[in-house]
Amino acid sequence: MNAAVKIAAPLADWNAVQQITSQGWPDDLPQSTYALIQRAADRFGDAKALSFFLEAKAHRRTSSWTFRRYFEAVTRTANLFHRLGVGHDDVVALVLPNLPETYFCLWGGEAAGIALPINPLLEPGGIADLVRAAKARIVVTVAPFPGSDLYEKVSAAVAESPDVTDLVTVDLAQSVLGWKALPARLKQAQLVRAAKPLRPGIHVTRYHKAIAGVAGDRLESGRTPKGDDVASYFGTGGSTGAPKLAMRTHANEVANTFMSTRMLGDGLAPGEVIFAGLPLFHVNGALVTGLSPLLTGGHVLLGTPQGYRGPGLIPLFWDIVEQHRVSFFSGVPTLFSSLMQTSPKGKDLSSLRFAICGAAPMAPELIAQFEQATDIRILEGYGLTEATCVASVNPLDGVRKAGSVGLPLPFQSTRIAVLDDQDKWVRDAAIGETGTIALSGPNVFLGYRIEAQNKGLWLTDSDDAQWLNTGDLGALDADGYLWLKGRTKDVIIRGGHNIDPAMIEDAFYAHPAVALAAAIGRADEHAGEVPVVYVELKPGQTVDEAALLAFADERIMERSARPKAIYILPTLPLTAIGKVFKPELRRIDQERLG
Repeated sequence: MNAAVKIAAPLADWNAVQQITSQGWPDDLPQSTYALIQRAADRFGDAKALSFFLEAKAHRRTSSWTFRRYFEAVTRTANLFHRLGVGHDDVVALVLPNLPETYFCLWGGEAAGIALPINPLLEPGGIADLVRAAKARIVVTVAPFPGSDLYEKVSAAVAESPDVTDLVTVDLAQSVLGWKALPARLKQAQLVRAAKPLRPGIHVTRYHKAIAGVAGDRLESGRTPKGDDVASYFGTGGSTGAPKLAMRTHANEVANTFMSTRMLGDGLAPGEVIFAGLPLFHVNGALVTGLSPLLTGGHVLLGTPQGYRGPGLIPLFWDIVEQHRVSFFSGVPTLFSSLMQTSPKGKDLSSLRFAICGAAPMAPELIAQFEQATDIRILEGYGLTEATCVASVNPLDGVRKAGSVGLPLPFQSTRIAVLDDQDKWVRDAAIGETGTIALSGPNVFLGYRIEAQNKGLWLTDSDDAQWLNTGDLGALDADGYLWLKGRTKDVIIRGGHNIDPAMIEDAFYAHPAVALAAAIGRADEHAGEVPVVYVELKPGQTVDEAALLAFADERIMERSARPKAIYILPTLPLTAIGKVFKPELRRIDQERLG
């Protein structure tokens, strides 16, 4: 590793963020994600860039890649896609679990064309919808493997996707180490032979075999990706109708990587170990624990194909931190709630500097409980696919305001807009006043692939400047910290009064038996909507609904926000990244009412 590589100190307050922004955009940043990875290979060479373990119980046995080998793997992957006919505007869809090859195919796909990561937990119809919407030519997934139905699901999706010409398969057996390796490969070969034929016209390429014969030092296409080239499509929204595909450029992804790492400073220094457990089809897994460590020389530890959902991973998490000297990890509120059920007592966690919580606001009570139990500092952040990933985060070395999502990143212009009933910008909100969060900056995406979906996406201020309408409600305080107040569509409107669901949920999180709480609006002919709450209890805890309701009522000062009803479920429905899925709760509530 180049000893001259130095990482600046973290930004501690709003003045420091403004000072960095005032210095102007750095002129020495790579123009593309591929150039960023190439520079990482030059700077950090034979230092470890990536390690992977297949099973939590065998986490001490890892496969590793240096920065140099990582770059070679990405280059070979890009060259494979090029040989299969991928040009700069062709789409490579990735339907993969958390594997090293997922990273190589993501960045290799961006170097050759446009990458489209897809949630492997989707059913065939959902996969096909995304593949068709992007007009993907190549789909990458795993080969048939014991205990996995992913190949079968993708095969069914490809049958419904007329633009697909090639299926590339990754052998999971390649990740099996030790004495289990040979039986795994024999069983996989048997399943491959027994697999149903694909639709006519689909050519199958075995990934590991194919990349062995291509160059790893240069792009055979001769392409030099440019900053304004589209690098990726990420699905977002979860709306009905055609899928929303967010178009992000190479410049967007490099910019957001720089902005977030500059904010955290030496929290992501060379050699620091970053645990990656969130799914890699999601922007956090791709950028925060993917591209960012490549910029700073960090060492990514990728744990199990299922990430945090991997069997036994949560019970063994503190062992993993101790054994691998993990410095930082990123998660969602449900993860931190789960980790509180496993005691870190007796473990050496001195390497662990902090954790970042995103995707949904974390109740201050839950933060306090977690930090008291683990002595680990949680930094809440805010981000969205349309801003590439991260927009704000609490400072690492500064005042952490629990309940806020921190300071906007350097170069991330953030305003709170008061809109009229036609979503027109009326004025900027006052300090502490709630309005719509509007963003501008080099990380803001191009828009959705389908033009009709961009209606209402952009706001215009009094100077005719364009801003991203995030759809999130928030407020800025006098110190520049951003506070989320819910999403426009999640706000409960009772008798014309807007109620922030988080205010209700926080009251329930204060109860020691509550693991998860979610407030939604129920239609009411007199009030328009009334709040109801669904709760999941911690393992082994018992409490009745009446007692919980009485407990929360004492803590909810706003009478209109007091829930009309509360229901305890065995588990709350979650998204693939572990966020409570409120649309499903609304469906459950409607069924309850008949």
